[in-house]
Amino acid sequence: MNGHTEQPVSGARRLREMLADPSKTVVAPGVYDGITARLALAQGFECLYMTGAGTSMSRLGMADLGLTTFTDMHTNAAMIASIDPSVPVIADADTGYGGPINVANTVRAYGRSGVAGLHIEDQVQEKRCGHLSGKLLVSREVYHNRLRAACKARDESGSGIVIIARTDAAAGKDAEGNGGFDEAVERLTKAADIGVDALFFEAIQSEEQCKEVIARLPKIPVLLNMVDGGRTPIISNDRANEIGFRIVIWPTVALEAIMAAVGKAFQTMKKTGKTPEGPKMGPGGLFEVCGLKDLMAFDEAVGGKAYSSN
Repeated sequence: MNGHTEQPVSGARRLREMLADPSKTVVAPGVYDGITARLALAQGFECLYMTGAGTSMSRLGMADLGLTTFTDMHTNAAMIASIDPSVPVIADADTGYGGPINVANTVRAYGRSGVAGLHIEDQVQEKRCGHLSGKLLVSREVYHNRLRAACKARDESGSGIVIIARTDAAAGKDAEGNGGFDEAVERLTKAADIGVDALFFEAIQSEEQCKEVIARLPKIPVLLNMVDGGRTPIISNDRANEIGFRIVIWPTVALEAIMAAVGKAFQTMKKTGKTPEGPKMGPGGLFEVCGLKDLMAFDEAVGGKAYSSN
């Protein structure tokens, strides 16, 4: 015996195990930084989703209009995945950040960083949030080459990262004018033939259309994107499971809550010169959310005394 502990199950393997149970739906709240990831983990969520819109707004202070680079997205995804490597993180990877070689590099880098899954879409490089109008798509050929590159990089790297094919065709068109519901179905059907692990039909318009999506797509896991105020009506996780969706992501849940609360706190301070009334966590409570006790315990376990109260 060498005294080494057994290596934990990777996030990618755990996600695949979760998707292997056809009776269950993976639920992933949207997080965009270390604090929101910690808060979601504290509630016991078994999967997290790194939102690209949240990454753009939190890291750049800019709306989601394709301004984030590979470095922005990869750095954020890697940090979030590292907080608890046993909890899978599905991350937005936009268009893959270039041609097939770039897409392969993205898949390998995300996989090395412990990200469990990512989605690649069919918008042009100057992309925008999936729930905004005016989206432009690349051709089927370009899109499917992106997916071939992603699957090849997944297989050759051995990371097992889950590749999710996203299409925005339901609310967008390519240069030839191709778009709409049937085009989205065709693009995702071919994506399944290429070898992706899951499908992401963006901007579904109704619950009836949700049922049609499940009925017409190949029988591999299908993801449902729940954005408050977006194009898709909000349905519960249980209802999504009943319809047949295997993954549900909630990209803006933290953004909606934090923008409202922080905006109100700043408004109060501006008006009164003080923070809002009510209970406060204090520095200790704030730090505890982000692992204070665990960090102190680790220091003590190796003989450190820097954080001892004695």
